[in-house]
This record gives sequence, C-alpha cells and structure tokens, in this order.
Amino acid sequence: MVHDSLRHKGMRRKLVETVAEKGITDPLVLDAIGKVPRHLFMESSFVKFAYKDQAFPIGAGQTISQPYTVAFQTQLLDVATNSKILEVGTGSGYQAAVLLEMGAQVFTIERQRELYVKVQQLLPKIGYQPRFFFGDGYKGLPTYGPFDGIVVTAGAPYIPDDLKQQLKVGARLVIPVSKGEHQVMTVVERVSENEFDEKQYGMFSFVPLLKGTS
Repeated sequence: MVHDSLRHKGMRRKLVETVAEKGITDPLVLDAIGKVPRHLFMESSFVKFAYKDQAFPIGAGQTISQPYTVAFQTQLLDVATNSKILEVGTGSGYQAAVLLEMGAQVFTIERQRELYVKVQQLLPKIGYQPRFFFGDGYKGLPTYGPFDGIVVTAGAPYIPDDLKQQLKVGARLVIPVSKGEHQVMTVVERVSENEFDEKQYGMFSFVPLLKGTS
C-alpha cells in the first residue's frame, strides 16, 4: 500500500510553487513534480526533508537530485507524450518517475547493482514501469535507440559519442559536463545525421558519472 497523505500532497504543491518561482514554466513538468510521491524514494529518516528543494543521499555514494535540477533537466529535454527517453543513471528512480508521469516511454540504465536492484522493486510497487537495464551509461542502449531524448543524471567529464549517436535527428541530449568541482548543464541537439548543436545552461553540482559497473 502506497502511503501518500493529504499532508504529502500539500507539501508537493508548495514544492511546485518553489520550482516555478525558480523559473520552471513547462506545465507538464510542474504537473509531474506535483504528482510524483518523492517521499517514497527516500530513506524513512529523510522523509521530513522529502519536499525541500535539495538533494539527499540514497546510498552507494549517490544522491536523489534536487527537485529543481530534475525539473530543469526535464524542461530542457522538451518531452512530448510517448517520447522514447533514455535515462543514464537511474539512481533513486525519481527522474524516471517524473518522465513516466509526463507520458514518456522510459529506458533507464544504472551501473550500481545495489541501486539497480532496489529501484527495480520500488518503481513498479508505486505504479511506475520503466524498462530497467544494468550497465555502463557511457555506452547507452544502442539496441533500443534511437531516442527522442537522453538525460544524464551524473556529471560527465566529456560528452560520450555513443550517446550522441543514439539521438534521433531533432532530439536532445541533456548532460551535466564537468568543469572543476561543478558541471555545466549542456544540451546537445542532433541537427542532422552528422551535425550537432551545443548550448550551455549554467552551473550545477552532480555526483560523477562513472564507467563500467559495480
């Protein structure tokens, strides 16, 4: 039984107001943030912080991203209903749930076995059904591409070419690219078969995107 009280719903409404005040305007994104029960993605000791606009640890050296960051990346992705989206770094599963709430088909890949196993049990239990994969996010999922969008939820030292090649023409890759201790939010749009356009959208802070599996 999913415990989602009126109090939780009220806290989500406030969270939606907070991210909207910070500049999130996409109504689909705001609606999804208002519907996904973020408290269910966190350890019970952190539940009281679930609807604060900040990141929190989730185990395996990872964090559940700040809601504003999730909303910002999702808005940049420009998701339409039935969009086929690849998420690199399942983590807590919160970003995948937001994308699913927006009507996207979500393919999500995680390299940390502990998180992969945990989120595979959690998401279906609370009504979210992405396609889960255990593997190296740098390689993406070439068998299942091309995608209408790709979102990377960890800081990468560079933009992996494998991910760029899995974009449909007109699709976007949203990826935080490391610059010192922080990352620059970068959007790569595939303009044609061999042409990519790149734009930057400010500094953020993410855990590093690691290679291989563990």
